[in-house]
Amino acid sequence: MSEHSNTTESVRDHSNGLEAFIEKLIFRSRWILAAFYLILVATLFLVAIKFVKEFAHFAMIFWNASEAEFVTGVLEIVDKTLLGNLLILIIFSGYENFVSVIGAAKNSADRPKWMGGVDFASLKLKLIGSIVALSGINLLAAFLEIDTTNKDNLGWMVGIHLTFVVTGLIFALSEKFMVHGGD
Repeated sequence: MSEHSNTTESVRDHSNGLEAFIEKLIFRSRWILAAFYLILVATLFLVAIKFVKEFAHFAMIFWNASEAEFVTGVLEIVDKTLLGNLLILIIFSGYENFVSVIGAAKNSADRPKWMGGVDFASLKLKLIGSIVALSGINLLAAFLEIDTTNKDNLGWMVGIHLTFVVTGLIFALSEKFMVHGGD
């Protein structure tokens, strides 16, 4: 009986050791996502380059631009700014939700107020909201240049924008009912 008991304990210890190893491996695997966030940081740099290029183009046409071209130029700059903001939101929130707390920002005086307070559901809502805003800006730019805009493409843009809006509303309502019970 004593030998059986020792064998059972040995198997249990071995399985607990294997279980602990697997759990540590799974837990540490979240660091693989750090590569994704670093690539998003590089993407933010590319958006900044595109932003500067867009601004340089806008500055060159500024004096001779029609009102529609002027507003479209401003909207394109705003579009790149929103895209940069979206990337920062995804990088910070995603990293903190799925990898680790950003210790460098913990005691920083200029830490964004929303940082650390955006959970995964809030991140998805903000992402959908940003997509709707970006789509709306592109749609507005197309309407400002209605004379040169392909009407079939405009129809598709309106349809896609409405799809984003409806999807965002459905998601927001479902989150509200799931989290708050409809309150």
